[in-house]
Amino acid sequence: MNNKINSSNTSNSLPSQVDLEFLEALLESEDISYPWNPADEESEAYFHELEQQFDIPDWLEDELPTRSEGFYNHLDTLWSGVPNTLCYEHTTKQALDVNLQETLQNTFAPCVPQVWLNAIAKKAAEIFAPHQSIGGQLVECVQSVLPTWGSDDLLVLARPLAYSMRSNEPQNVVSVVSNLDNREWTTLSEIEQAKVSLAIAYYALNQLNSFRSKL
Repeated sequence: MNNKINSSNTSNSLPSQVDLEFLEALLESEDISYPWNPADEESEAYFHELEQQFDIPDWLEDELPTRSEGFYNHLDTLWSGVPNTLCYEHTTKQALDVNLQETLQNTFAPCVPQVWLNAIAKKAAEIFAPHQSIGGQLVECVQSVLPTWGSDDLLVLARPLAYSMRSNEPQNVVSVVSNLDNREWTTLSEIEQAKVSLAIAYYALNQLNSFRSKL
């Protein structure tokens, strides 16, 4: 066992080939060492010799501009053919969010706080998916503004709206909100605020569905 350890230590202590080559380079005469100051006159011959080693043939030097231009043109062609789907989707979602916020503000701003409307619009534009559960989307749209409400309770309130969307029997949400009789938002009960919020989310999802159908 000791012999193996001694043998291992001995092999690790021996200089590697890289170490030997590095040491040899350090011990070389100064005449062939790298000229650290390129401004010295003696450096010109050194660099000229290096250039000769990598001299480009005349035929290749003549063809290089044409070949490089063709190469970059080919890259441009390939790049233009790649659909920038992620950028398009991101821009589309931003446009949906902004337009939806403006629509909700123009329709419900006198009755509902702007921050409330913007939050619902932003979430609706983010999660809208025509082929997924309407009730779940309605609940998700209003959870950020109704943090104390549980999902199951909101889902119960959202069922009539979800049913009307599935059966293509749209409800007049504007009239629902106008039935508040010009009351201040802060004077509404929690359940009234929840019903109105879900109605606005329903309106927002319908707007998004209409917009998508025109694309």
